[in-house]
Amino acid sequence: MKILLVEDDRRAAEYLARGLTDLGHVITHAYDGEAGLTLAMAGGFDAIVLDRMLPKLDGLEIVKRLRADGASVPVLILSALDEVDERIQGLRAGGDDYLTKPYHLEELTARLEALARRHGEVAPSSRVVIADLELDTRNRRVSRAGRKIELTAREFQLLEFLMRHAHQVVTRTMILEGVWDYHFDPKTNVIDVHISRLRQAIDKGFEKPLLHTVRGAGYTISEDP
Repeated sequence: MKILLVEDDRRAAEYLARGLTDLGHVITHAYDGEAGLTLAMAGGFDAIVLDRMLPKLDGLEIVKRLRADGASVPVLILSALDEVDERIQGLRAGGDDYLTKPYHLEELTARLEALARRHGEVAPSSRVVIADLELDTRNRRVSRAGRKIELTAREFQLLEFLMRHAHQVVTRTMILEGVWDYHFDPKTNVIDVHISRLRQAIDKGFEKPLLHTVRGAGYTISEDP
């Protein structure tokens, strides 16, 4: 999912963004209410994680303005205020769910997935299989022909992105935006380095390679060259 995170506590935001990114989500971050509202109004997000207390513009005011503008994007409100009245205010303002701090990342993720289902966003399958290569996002495991393959978090993300676009040519720009969420010079060698490591991990020692380079175009995961 593409998630907008509006949180002014940088340490908490970095922890949450890193956790959600590791689970395959694409995160855009705003550190104050005004920036968050601007991004939210622009649209393009599957969900918004919104802190209740924000500088420049309060979280509840952001939700109210979004709903007044007709935006239906699901909003999960985070707050250290756990009184019943505070939760009621958040939901009545237009929030879809309310989670108090401190929270567990697993619970937050489950709530986001539930919100996405309610709003028609179908969560991708946790298991992806191409030939004898299997990737399990729920348990963060990769195996080929029954042999466990160890990958770094970024290599795992890259493999998942390629496998979910199996038999398609994936360009360098698509990889940068889908895996790194960066918009910079596609000539950077960061992709080459990770593709090389990934190829060593999933193809070395196996008779049939699955990760192919399409010269001048990009890469693909496929049973056929």
